[in-house]
Amino acid sequence: MKVSIYNTDGTKSKNSVELNDEIFAIEPNEVVVYEDVRRIMAGKRQGTASTKGRSEVTGSTKKLYRQKGTGNARRGNIKSPLLRKGGTVFGPKPRKYTIKLNKKVVQLARKSALSMKMANESVFVTTDFTYETPSTKAVSAMLSAFEISGKKVTILVSKDDVNVFKSARNISRVQVMVASSLNTYEILNSDVILIQESAISTLENSVHTQNNEEVAA
Repeated sequence: MKVSIYNTDGTKSKNSVELNDEIFAIEPNEVVVYEDVRRIMAGKRQGTASTKGRSEVTGSTKKLYRQKGTGNARRGNIKSPLLRKGGTVFGPKPRKYTIKLNKKVVQLARKSALSMKMANESVFVTTDFTYETPSTKAVSAMLSAFEISGKKVTILVSKDDVNVFKSARNISRVQVMVASSLNTYEILNSDVILIQESAISTLENSVHTQNNEEVAA
């Protein structure tokens, strides 16, 4: 797939770049996309919620009154879940919410998400740009030139560029990422993806090409 390379002023340059069809033009597999997003979101959960059960609450174990004949609930000691400050029944305990997925499934999910964005014409390749000093004004001007101001925009670079990062961090809904760290959730969560020309190879190398037939969903 050959796509045009845009200048930072929003105009098309005379150059174009060849994108890997096995990454940007496959038939999306929505099932694995869902599973991978679910995996990513589950991995962000802390899992630190904890409550005390009956055996962990401080208090006497003496039965407060006889079992029958009082008209009250037939509970035992002061740690009973029936009482205020008693133990919690089946309360949450620290746990891990992580979900494991096969590597090939994760790769297919990323390729499917990129193909969906490409099909929606939400992916643009730009010439490489950097700044001698951070310039929020320059990034804002670029977004205005592409007519994507106010949208969720992810800018992909080939390596850490502090000045580009600092230039975009004060702009709402805009983020700068190294292409190799892009995941399925970030792809779907972006309205537009701007890829620097030098970041294409980084992105494609991070998404190892696999035949769809080899992938077990």
